[in-house]
Amino acid sequence: MRRRRRLIVRILLGLLAVILIALVGGYLYAKPLLLTGTGYAAHNACAVKGIAGRSNPDTDLPPNPLVPYLRTSDATDSSSVTTTVLGVLAGQTAYFTGDYGCTLGEQPTATTAALPGTNDEWRRTQAAQKNPYLAAPAPTMSAEVTAALARAFGDDLPAAQQQALGTRGIVVLVDGHLVAERYAPGFTATTPQLGWSMSKSVANLLTGRLVQQGKVALTDAKLRPEWTDNRSTITVDQLMRMTSGLRWDETYDLGTPITAMLYLEPDMAGFAAKQPLAHPPGTYQQYSSGATNILCATLADKAGVSGRERANLPRTLLFDPLGTGSAVWEPDAVGTPVCSSYLWATPRDWAAIGQFALQDGVWNGQRLLPEGWMKSSTTAKATPQSEEKGYAAAWWVNRQADGTLVDSRWPADTYWAQGHDGQRLVIVPSAQLVVVRLG
Repeated sequence: MRRRRRLIVRILLGLLAVILIALVGGYLYAKPLLLTGTGYAAHNACAVKGIAGRSNPDTDLPPNPLVPYLRTSDATDSSSVTTTVLGVLAGQTAYFTGDYGCTLGEQPTATTAALPGTNDEWRRTQAAQKNPYLAAPAPTMSAEVTAALARAFGDDLPAAQQQALGTRGIVVLVDGHLVAERYAPGFTATTPQLGWSMSKSVANLLTGRLVQQGKVALTDAKLRPEWTDNRSTITVDQLMRMTSGLRWDETYDLGTPITAMLYLEPDMAGFAAKQPLAHPPGTYQQYSSGATNILCATLADKAGVSGRERANLPRTLLFDPLGTGSAVWEPDAVGTPVCSSYLWATPRDWAAIGQFALQDGVWNGQRLLPEGWMKSSTTAKATPQSEEKGYAAAWWVNRQADGTLVDSRWPADTYWAQGHDGQRLVIVPSAQLVVVRLG
């Protein structure tokens, strides 16, 4: 009998060991995906509270089956936000860096800490002097315009469909004047909203500023010291046009480069630059957030900035001259702005950025981009192979390289920035029209 009990105990212990090994193995396998979820939630909660000043970050989480198991908590001094799975697994922390929003990963050092005085009353006063939309009165809208905005907000839809549509803000400029504006409950003209991949198009403007200053050329190659193979032929223009040829997968899934870059890597550009070539540069167009982050690291290198000034580069070159004082471009853990994804601004400031592009880089009578920059940037080039439809130099365009239109209902010269969750900045030069839709 005693021998039988010992046998049963050994069998049970063996089964428990097998179960434990299976659980640990399953967790290790799933950990990258879990870290994606906790990283997304931690960064989102930190930024929604710290940048947008909202108290409901959960409303910005995607409808993912992992969401009910996430547990998010704030540091007692509000300096960071941590998210775990069930309070114990796959923890990720996002640190608030003041004027530069939130950074996921290691606690920021002087590299990513805010520069003193960059978002003070003086700066806001300067913004008001440079940006005509900052303090503009709410527009008086005609019945037709009011009805158009009502459709855009889904006023004619059942409540569930209206919520799924999720429009949070619309701003319309015609001939440089604010003609239409509306916000969802809980949002106002002064609430910054995340543009996601609209950020890529603003990275094009940042590039143009440095080209005008003579610090960058579109034909520049040998962009990274570690690129000693054929990657050394990749140019600045190819990074903007997504024709670098670097291997990439933009699918938000387990183990893909995009999720690893955004939620696991402190140096996002460095990670993306490690990818090998899948195609000869210039021969294959494939959408890549990694390419844009390499671009912005390159811009910072060529501008000769390091440390905190690296994170400050977009503000110095672009946002301060435009007076877009709400704009916050969050950096990664080494201080490089995450140009692929993390630019926040109020809808009016997004509209000002669009008007700046419409005016080919002329603002308050001063030329800030090379003449013809936007025409060149919104002209699609023929590529032997492409996965994209109507993509030029970090702007989506209606007229493709072969002359056909992406959407025949739109004017041929329409171009736009677009991002996750339906973010749009649409510009129609022939109609002198700028439309911002955030949701």
